[in-house]
Amino acid sequence: MTDTPKKYSFRTRLSHAGRAGTHVHGFVNPPLVRGSTVLYPSVKARRELGAKRLQQELIYGIMGSQTHFALEDMIAEIEGGTRCQIVSSGLAAVTTPLLAYLGQGDHCLMPDSVYGPARGFATATLPRFGIETSFYDPNLDEAGIAALIRPNTRVVYTESPGSHTFEVQDIPAIARAAHARGAKVLMDNTWGIHFFQPFQHGVDVSIQALTKYPGGHSDLLLGSITTNSDADWEKVRSTTLALGQYASPDDCWLTLRGLRTMGVRLKEQMESGIQVAYWLQKQPEVARVLHPALPGAPGHAIWKRDFSGACSLFGVEFKPEFTAEASQAMVEALELFGIGASWGGYESLALPTTGFLTRTAGTGVFAGPVVRLHIGLEDPTDLIADLDQALAVLRTHGK
Repeated sequence: MTDTPKKYSFRTRLSHAGRAGTHVHGFVNPPLVRGSTVLYPSVKARRELGAKRLQQELIYGIMGSQTHFALEDMIAEIEGGTRCQIVSSGLAAVTTPLLAYLGQGDHCLMPDSVYGPARGFATATLPRFGIETSFYDPNLDEAGIAALIRPNTRVVYTESPGSHTFEVQDIPAIARAAHARGAKVLMDNTWGIHFFQPFQHGVDVSIQALTKYPGGHSDLLLGSITTNSDADWEKVRSTTLALGQYASPDDCWLTLRGLRTMGVRLKEQMESGIQVAYWLQKQPEVARVLHPALPGAPGHAIWKRDFSGACSLFGVEFKPEFTAEASQAMVEALELFGIGASWGGYESLALPTTGFLTRTAGTGVFAGPVVRLHIGLEDPTDLIADLDQALAVLRTHGK
């Protein structure tokens, strides 16, 4: 596969990376490779390749194929890392590195705003291995994080922005505090995609749900774990293989295809999302729009400092006089927004969050009900009209 020079823009690199090149004879896209058994020309060759199990080598199907390797190389380039491991889902991308870095007697710090299944893994599964997790306020500064780190804290987990309430964390400050005490920094960078370059800000391991924007069409499940050092790569890779984690080559191939158009989709969806967010900000029923790219929104200053753009997922907090039931009626009145828990696809989604979130550190408290919106590729004027008619339902449903 070609190594597209960094001098080219992001969209150009998405079009050219991970394929043979422009001046070769053959199909534009790399082939889909399925397989379990790999044959060797000799016993010696088998022995030599077997010693390279932590590398991208054709050894056995579970260790990857040319299809997996092409996608891994592209994701590493997108996030500015050196190596990437593809796994079966976004949740697998969360749980695998946690198991790689945590063992019996260890302690993990996790933001109170963390993705729900990640919280569930930390509270239900990690304790079975003698691992304790503490949930912290995602808005803590360097001193606040430092005060929570124990001698046995091995991982400081981050997610910025939080995927339901959009707290933007000060990742460089958190990384300084963690590294000064020997802890690794793991980050769920699914919202940031490439707008946030994790390894430039002190992150050791970056996690993404490729199910979202890289796939782009709401028809696959996939996750990625990207590192920037040989030691971290070997830790992640060996744990992945020990767990038998495997990603479907079909889903990898579809994600490679989705990445070719991701730059265009991100641009359109970011612009549409900001347009819809600005409109909502002006509506009398709305208390706040939780979109980090909006001036005055929570976390905007850190977003402006650390991010080069924004995705199309954000929250809307309604005024306290409206009930959670009224916000749910509004969501059900929407015609163009599906009611669904995912995001990053071509379709718009709406999801009430009030009453559905678990928090234990006192964060994520809002005076009025909150609804999460994902803006797809529909015309934003149509989406605004749909939201306008649904706000009428909010008003009439009852305060």
